[in-house]
Amino acid sequence: MMTFTAHAAGVEACDLPSSYKSRFPSSTAKCRGRTLYRSQEASDYACILELDPAVIYWRCVTQPIANDSGARKPRHRYVDFAVCTSDETLLVDVWRGVPEVITWLPGVAASLGYRYQAISISEVNPTRLQNARDLVRYSGREATLGDRIRLLAGLDEMGSMSLAECLGAVREGAPMRTIAGMILKGYLEVDLDERLLGPDTIVRRARS
Repeated sequence: MMTFTAHAAGVEACDLPSSYKSRFPSSTAKCRGRTLYRSQEASDYACILELDPAVIYWRCVTQPIANDSGARKPRHRYVDFAVCTSDETLLVDVWRGVPEVITWLPGVAASLGYRYQAISISEVNPTRLQNARDLVRYSGREATLGDRIRLLAGLDEMGSMSLAECLGAVREGAPMRTIAGMILKGYLEVDLDERLLGPDTIVRRARS
């Protein structure tokens, strides 16, 4: 990823706004750098990024993106995330409602090597969001080698298991921490969109 140095706004604008706060999630698997979010909507979307298998890593953007049009006081905009996926790099701007059209921002993002993406948190599947928030609470938890082998071998044999069955197969670690950690690490997959996670949720080995 390119840096924003050449496109940063003036010294006054570069002071970190008070809206940036250390919120949940602070412990993540894919974030590079500090977790500082400028809104609750942004911190919620960070949970979505953590569970997106296409996302390789992401980071919080705390510098403003400036319209380098040569104006004495160029316009600038704070966005939330720089995201690297398996296909592209994005600058993600999370909005509470309908995103405003900022005509100059996609071009500046492209000059930095990114595609600008405006997201309305109201359009995110609320079931997926709640499941993501629940799982990300266990970020940083590592499954023991024995539990990981036991679970993967069981799934290889049976094809799928319920979440309750997976929890019962954990012998060495805390069951929910172990399963959630393996989902976050990409060993296991569950449907996050249809309903909230429960004992009957189907767990499968993640497709490589």
